[in-house]
Amino acid sequence: MEDRVEIVAAHEGLVVTSRAKVERCRRRSRRTLCMPQFGPDSGSIVVRTSREGRAAKMGHDLVIDVTGWSADVDLDGGAVTLDVDPGSLRVREGVGGLKPLSAGDKAKIEQTITAKVLRRDPISFRSTAVDLGPPLVVAGELTLGGRTRPLQARVELVGDTATATVRVRQSAWGMKPYSTMMGALRVGDEVEVGLTVRFVR
Repeated sequence: MEDRVEIVAAHEGLVVTSRAKVERCRRRSRRTLCMPQFGPDSGSIVVRTSREGRAAKMGHDLVIDVTGWSADVDLDGGAVTLDVDPGSLRVREGVGGLKPLSAGDKAKIEQTITAKVLRRDPISFRSTAVDLGPPLVVAGELTLGGRTRPLQARVELVGDTATATVRVRQSAWGMKPYSTMMGALRVGDEVEVGLTVRFVR
């Protein structure tokens, strides 16, 4: 059972490693910080939005991939950090609407997200506590839209894949959901953010 999986995780950032690797790290020096880094090559962050308003049928529920992010973990201290490039969100698809989104439509949405919604403000998460459970729960602070607020997430492990899903209410971070057509079509305040990480034992 030496190699059973041990997890240290955070919202939008997660590390999975074997117990043997953790113990080897700790034996080298009690002061050693083992800092694995994870990003788009080893996982994914997906944002899902909804639509509201009288003209909601004309809009789309968006599926957005975050293409620029990195997460670091201190296996000795159980600390997790996550940094996201606010200009790296890419629209994968739009669900619903009167017609499919064109490449040009997606590009315009991405520009709006970067310039008007996120305003190029840094996005980051810093853990304050990690409970290995079960269940595995991580608490910390999310910086978004220029504000920092507490956030907590639960992580699930199935096979060689770990997932975490949280719902972020934009207004709680002082952000005004994007709207058009004089407010008749707007993005829902609550946004779903999902993290998936693949690992090799």
